[in-house]
Amino acid sequence: MTDERDRSPLPDRSPYAGEGASAVSQSIDELDFAEVRRAFDHAAASYDAHAALQREVCDRLLERLDYMTLQPQRVLDVGCGTGYGLSHLRARYAEADLCAIDIAPAMLQHARDRLPQPGWTQRALRRLAPHPSRLTHLACADMERLPLAASSMNLVWSSLALQWAHDLEATLKGIHRVLAPGGLLIFATFGPDTLKELRAAFAAIDDAPHVNRFIDLHDIGDMLIHAGFASPVMEMEMLTLTYADLKALMRDLKGIGAHNAAAARRRGLLGKQAWARLEQAYEAQRLQGRLPATFEVIYGHAWAGDKTQREDGRQVIQFAIGERRRRAGLA
Repeated sequence: MTDERDRSPLPDRSPYAGEGASAVSQSIDELDFAEVRRAFDHAAASYDAHAALQREVCDRLLERLDYMTLQPQRVLDVGCGTGYGLSHLRARYAEADLCAIDIAPAMLQHARDRLPQPGWTQRALRRLAPHPSRLTHLACADMERLPLAASSMNLVWSSLALQWAHDLEATLKGIHRVLAPGGLLIFATFGPDTLKELRAAFAAIDDAPHVNRFIDLHDIGDMLIHAGFASPVMEMEMLTLTYADLKALMRDLKGIGAHNAAAARRRGLLGKQAWARLEQAYEAQRLQGRLPATFEVIYGHAWAGDKTQREDGRQVIQFAIGERRRRAGLA
């Protein structure tokens, strides 16, 4: 695996403000979410065997938490999958309440199985401990409609899930809503050069969408600002996996449930002739005896701020009337 990195803190006022997010979201292919859920449900049993890249990205995202001084009481994992990241969050924040959501019930079951299940004695001792570890709550839910109270989370974490959002800006607004003042969002997602070799090979055989499209780093930064976040910081790195042949790459993608879920996708399997042309087109990109598969990984974090401004721009002003009356001798 090779990587190239680029880091870019974003200004509080984006140079793309006023045109970026809504225009971008309209250009991204609509996703068929029934297909997304079905694919991930079907892949839950095979996911971990094919998710080397996903674990590597998750580990790199966990390293970024080392630089954060936040000690959250409540943590949300958005798109927890089979629970690899969730188990690490549980170990890192043993005294926090954890909540994890995923769109696929089978993924949640695997995440539940991954977590340690204490026996009766352990549960009793945990209640008596001076700093008892908290429970982990798992829920099947859409990230765009979080079933959580406003300002209920101190940390929202998401590793390689936000690329499946139907409307990313709306999803980010929902995350901002559930974050408490001063709370942190930290995430990893895919950028537009992800699987560029596979996309180019498919373009050689027809014009149908075969590879999901992903949003640019700067546009995600714009969306964070529009959603109400403060001081977003974005990083990008290119990771390249190599394969002996195209079938091995497709097995990995199928094994993690990363099917083409575009609503306008072409139904059915490729015919033998189309598959042969696809292989031939991909072979033209072979380097040093291997076929490359590039993944543009975007990392980002942003703070919820003091949350004194509403989405429509109105300022929230708090009046300490009781305190003023007491000082005036009226209470």
